[in-house]
Amino acid sequence: MQRLCLRNSDERLLFSELIDEFLRMRKNANLSEKTIEYYEDCSKYFCEFFDKNLPCGDINKQTFNAYIEYLRETKKISQATMKSYLTGLRAIINFGIEENYIHWFKMVLPKMDEVAKETYTDGELDKLLRKPKMGKKTPFSEYRNWVIINYMLATGNRLGTIANIKIEDIDFHNGSILLKKTKGRRQYIIPLSEAISRILKEYLTYRKGEPEDYLFCTVYGKKISERTIECQIARYNKNRGVQKTSVHAFRHTFAKSWILNGGDIFRLQKILGHKSLDMVKKYVNIFNDDLQKDFNEFNPLDNIMSKNNLNGDKIRLNK
Repeated sequence: MQRLCLRNSDERLLFSELIDEFLRMRKNANLSEKTIEYYEDCSKYFCEFFDKNLPCGDINKQTFNAYIEYLRETKKISQATMKSYLTGLRAIINFGIEENYIHWFKMVLPKMDEVAKETYTDGELDKLLRKPKMGKKTPFSEYRNWVIINYMLATGNRLGTIANIKIEDIDFHNGSILLKKTKGRRQYIIPLSEAISRILKEYLTYRKGEPEDYLFCTVYGKKISERTIECQIARYNKNRGVQKTSVHAFRHTFAKSWILNGGDIFRLQKILGHKSLDMVKKYVNIFNDDLQKDFNEFNPLDNIMSKNNLNGDKIRLNK
């Protein structure tokens, strides 16, 4: 059977046509809308630089390296964004190579510095976690935003997951919550701490709603969008005197706090929903300087010596 493909009149597939074919294949593979949008974004700057009518046969090592220079020198985007765009573009080009539209060449991504993840300081959290005065004059949105911040700090959930939690997903009896909408598209259960359980129980007395309703909603009781949550949290933070507004930074803060408080990385991996330990190991490396703080206070040897008023000269080994 002849394979169907999109080709123009002179039998040279254009890069724009390759993108269409790549996205169609990914949609047929049932990838999420967010992933499809990601690949569209990854190809956007490449088409802007070379023109979407660039023939696939003209894509080679030189064009790939020229594009890297374009991102670095002209677009001046962050290293993390550049790495993300190049990774997505590489997937598209590899698809073109597999389909014999592009001649094989080795794509080498530039080395990126490991940038520290943005987290909230204790001082900033003190401001953000101060509970609004409960009264008739307190807007529901302000109280809901406070609950969302508490929830993010208690679970480390991604924004897309938070926006899709339903009331019925919470199991107060067993102290757990079922996460249905996740980045890896697999459901899993995480524990709920006593503190966030108390907060959610109180929140539901105000929010009300049916089991099938979304946990976090608009003032009209409808599902709240991810974009709305981002805007609401940004406004909430600034009103509290905190200029940092990143929603994802709460996830990083959760991971950092977990590590610094001695939580094991295997449970952290499961709670954050990572398929492997790679990202968790990155967290440990990124927060390495923080691990040095108060090291003597938590180190077993220093602890024992301090409690027993010992010093190294007085320690004797049992024979």
